[in-house]
Amino acid sequence: MKIIIPMAGKGKRMRPHTLTTPKPLLPIVGKPIVQRLVEDLSEVVSDKITDIGFIIGDFGSEVESQLIAIAENMGAKGHIFHQEKALGTAHAILCAQEILSGNVLVAFADTLFRADFTLDANQDGIIWVKEVPNPEQYGVVKLDEGGNIVEFVEKPSSFVSNSAIIGIYYFKDGDNLKKELQYLIDNDIKDAGGEFQITVALENMKNKGLKLKQGAVEDWLDCGNKDVTVETNGRYIQFLASKDLISAEAQLENTSIIPPVFIGAGAKISNSVIGPNVSIGKDSVIKRSIISNTILQESVSLEGVNLDNSMVGNFAKIVKKSDDLSLGDYNHLIL
Repeated sequence: MKIIIPMAGKGKRMRPHTLTTPKPLLPIVGKPIVQRLVEDLSEVVSDKITDIGFIIGDFGSEVESQLIAIAENMGAKGHIFHQEKALGTAHAILCAQEILSGNVLVAFADTLFRADFTLDANQDGIIWVKEVPNPEQYGVVKLDEGGNIVEFVEKPSSFVSNSAIIGIYYFKDGDNLKKELQYLIDNDIKDAGGEFQITVALENMKNKGLKLKQGAVEDWLDCGNKDVTVETNGRYIQFLASKDLISAEAQLENTSIIPPVFIGAGAKISNSVIGPNVSIGKDSVIKRSIISNTILQESVSLEGVNLDNSMVGNFAKIVKKSDDLSLGDYNHLIL
């Protein structure tokens, strides 16, 4: 089994965090989003993952080495492919044509999922979906009575289906996928926005007799902007709540923990209240603070702050000095 992960986008909706770190490498419960994605995919496939291809932009050699290490930690060979221009999902996948053969999983790196199934590799293709209340904002699929996908509709103006495509696909024949993607490029078949889209290739494959099945997930976790990423982090911590998420190398002094909480190695926390749904990166220092529903990356320094629904980058420092007050009876002070 091969995994292909398009992740060349600039992550503009996640700025300023993505000015220094590619979005798929931002942390969810202490691990990069893309690493969480690869680990979750490995749990639903029964075959050995032999190759993982990452389609990236100009992220630099340090990021490339980190991605190769993620693949090697899964016992797979890592490959780096570059998409120099944002020309759509089909174009992005085709950048990895070197490994587009055999059984292939394609997963876009801005989404995580939770699912209780094992991939049926005998199917021609599987498109994973999640029922949503606002299908007009997504690409959706329409099914026949046998559960086969009969139509792909991008952001339907009238109701077609509420089964939204989440960006994870399986193909039994990667060579056939490569051929269909190349057909779009060779014939300059673009959408209204001037991009080559995988949904067009899927429609062509279906029309040629390929049986594409719907796959369902229990949870679809978006990482598109700060708010939903913080929410995803909180939900992911809840999934892992049965595990010990506080490093033995973290130091806690006079601190109340409201689980679930992740605390990385080397973190030092004193006179604070932490949780729920908080991730604290390694080597962070927190004093006299109240933190909930928040992602703190590595080596963050906080003192005297109250944070909720927040995301703080690596080596950031926030200090609020104690106030000198004289407050009389029945006064209310809101800071």
